[in-house]
Formats: sequence, C-alpha cells, structure tokens
Amino acid sequence: MANMELIKELREKTGAGVSYCKEALENCDNDIEKAIEYLRKKGLAQAEKKIGKEARQGIIHSYIHLGGKIGVMLELNCETDFVARTEDFKKLANELCLQIAFDSPKYISREEIPEDILNKEKDIIKEQLKDMDKPPQVIEKIIEGKMEDFYKKVCLIDLPYIRDDKIKVDDIIKNYIAKLGENIVVRRFVRFEVGEK
Repeated sequence: MANMELIKELREKTGAGVSYCKEALENCDNDIEKAIEYLRKKGLAQAEKKIGKEARQGIIHSYIHLGGKIGVMLELNCETDFVARTEDFKKLANELCLQIAFDSPKYISREEIPEDILNKEKDIIKEQLKDMDKPPQVIEKIIEGKMEDFYKKVCLIDLPYIRDDKIKVDDIIKNYIAKLGENIVVRRFVRFEVGEK
C-alpha cells in the first residue's frame, strides 16, 4: 500500500494525478524511480504537463437521450483542429455528454463553484454535526470528507466515470490527453430535461 508521502513525492516529480501515482507505486513496490518509469510508459506524466497548454480549437457536441427527453450540448477544446477532427476526440466528447446526461452535474470543476454555495454546503454539514461529541480536528476531517462527497455529485470532472466507477471523469480526460498528445479542456456544457425548470 502506497503511503501519502510517497504519492506526494511522485506527484511533484511527474505531475500525474493521485490515483495514477498510487497505482504506479503499488505496481512498483513503492520504488519512486520505477514508479516514474511506469508512469512515463503509460504517458500520464506527459499528459499532466500538457494541461497548462492553451486549448482554443475543438468541437461543439450534442447528445439526445431517452427518446428526446434529455439533451446535452458540450464545448470540448483541444490545441489543434487536427485533433478536434479525430474519432478519439469525438468519442471523448460523446462520453462526456453521456456522463452529463446521466449525472446532471452543475459545474465543470470545484473551482467554478461560487463561494456562497460552498459556504452554504459547509453550514449544512456543520449543522448536521453540531451534536457530535468529537474534537474540532475530527469534525474538520468529517467536513472535508463530506465536501469531497459534495464535489463528486456536482462537478463533472470529480464524478465517478459511468463505465468504471473506480476512476473519475478527470482520469478519462487525462487518458485522452496522453493518447492524443494535446491538452483537452471542457469549456462549457448545458443539459436540458423535458419538464425541468
């Protein structure tokens, strides 16, 4: 089992996501150098470095579900028009639309959530925990855990992937970044459901 210090060190050296670092360390008996090599072979370390690059090309993709009862429109961006036209890029756009149709997230990432919404959620959690006879640091940990659960319900990239709930949507996007060799960004999306206000 990989410990958090090793995961943190590997993240700093490669820029790969926590779940990938954990997987690499577990597969390499907690040997950092072997884990770096493992990630490089998988192309994930490079994928993370691509994330900062500007993504101005892309496509608008739409998806209609349940015989016209739910519709999703998504703007997915990449660095070049060449990648935007590939079948892999279109497949990712479709997978993301399917995820949005299924889970109805409100935001792309946690950075998008307005401060007042976050504060309101924390206040609700604190109210639920007010009768708990626990030390403040334990209460704080419980609040953190419940906020993580909140992000997994409202943020697209934090959602468990519909085809494999052991990984997040963010991991799927990073896999495509590694595969296509360009930064990929979900710019915006909208979800419609018949009868919904």
